[in-house]
Amino acid sequence: MRVAHRAHRHRPARSALRWLALGLGATLAACAVGPDFHTPEPTDVARYTTGVQLSSTAGTGGTQGAAQTLAAGDDVPSRWWTRFGSPALDALVAQALADSPTLRQAQAKLRQAQEDYRAQAGARWLPSADLKLSGTREQVDLASFGITSVPSPGPFTLYNASVNISYTLDVFGGNRRVLEGLAAQIDYQRFEAEAARLSLAGNVVTAALRQASARAQLSALEGMASAQRAQLGITRARQRVGGVAPLDVENQAALVAQTEAQLPALRLQIAQYDHQLARLTGRAPGAFTSPVVDLNGLTLPQTVPVSLPSTLAQRRPDIRASEALLHKASADVGVATANLYPQFTLSGSFGTQRMRTADLGNGVNIWSLGMNLLQPLFRGGELHALRRSALAAYDAALASYQDTVLLGLTQVADAMRALEADAAALTARDDAARRAEAAFRIASERYRVGGISHLSLLDAQRQALDATRARLDAQGARLTDTAALWQALGGAATEPAESRAETYPRD
Repeated sequence: MRVAHRAHRHRPARSALRWLALGLGATLAACAVGPDFHTPEPTDVARYTTGVQLSSTAGTGGTQGAAQTLAAGDDVPSRWWTRFGSPALDALVAQALADSPTLRQAQAKLRQAQEDYRAQAGARWLPSADLKLSGTREQVDLASFGITSVPSPGPFTLYNASVNISYTLDVFGGNRRVLEGLAAQIDYQRFEAEAARLSLAGNVVTAALRQASARAQLSALEGMASAQRAQLGITRARQRVGGVAPLDVENQAALVAQTEAQLPALRLQIAQYDHQLARLTGRAPGAFTSPVVDLNGLTLPQTVPVSLPSTLAQRRPDIRASEALLHKASADVGVATANLYPQFTLSGSFGTQRMRTADLGNGVNIWSLGMNLLQPLFRGGELHALRRSALAAYDAALASYQDTVLLGLTQVADAMRALEADAAALTARDDAARRAEAAFRIASERYRVGGISHLSLLDAQRQALDATRARLDAQGARLTDTAALWQALGGAATEPAESRAETYPRD
């Protein structure tokens, strides 16, 4: 209904007060339909893996062979990569966190979600007011109204200046549910940004550690190749004086060729890790110089804090992001439910309408107040179907959240078992390497005095090389899987951010 007046200047104030009282009363009595969101219950498992919970690993001694203790219930450290004690590694992660395009993209999406909320909050919580200015040229034919005794006036210009105000009462909470969903979307983008930081730090650490392992293997291989080439020169000299057969020279040359054939693949790996680190740190490969992370300069953390399964959902940003999507789906159910109910809109306008622009400031001579009620009657089942669709979307979001939690638990369990296997493997690899190196020294001495054949010496060389490379690979795997465990536990890339709820209320 709508009421319009062109006179009685004292009536608008009283009428406006009545409409305002009606609107405030309806708003205060309003309720938000649809489900109220509650954070899902925490994980009810007591440990990450079946059987005996891993509390410590095997150890062989030294900076990277020491036993590790898993401190259950302790908080995962922020900036966990600093526990490896490598300034070069710290510098790489800091550069990536400062310059990565991936992080800039995530931060821009967060700002977009925040501005979307502000735009909708202003539009839904506050009345809208618009200024309208118009001028029209009109002609009135009085004869068409049956008035023939008075001559029709000539054409005239009518000027109008008015302010139009409207406000939709949130009686059933539809607007609140929309804003609740937008606030949840901000949560989602914030946790996605945190997940991007965590993933970026983890990728940088993993690439740098694997490159350090490849560099150590390359150094060992180059050292072995150099020793083998020196041995080849000695063998050729001995063959020239008849000390060894030509077959021994060919066998030594074949060993040198086999060893050198492994060098290009390792150099390629190192270059590829360089290119990966360049991209992660926001650099082009041709303009990037990677700080050298030395495998032997890294410290294996001997105490590894491991948060409880019940707190994993509060630590991992991907789980928190999935929870935010679940919250948004819950709010969408409320929006779809509110659309089934009536919508009340208050509107009003006041202004001046004159035949000369100079008279527009002479006071208000036209105003109107009204309230509209819109009640859907028949939409072909559209609104009920949309509500059922929102309920199905909520069920899908809940299943996705549960799967994300299970994925997090699985990744932590895998990382813990990997640490256990890595420690056992390094113990065995270290023992094998020490024995192979001792065997090679003995074989070299025996070959020098003629106690064994050249073929036996070559076999001892191959075994020593293979055992050394396997040990270096096991060292790198242990460091990498320690980083993977902290990443799986949701180790923060920065200190915890302030809560969004203070600025963007959920309801």
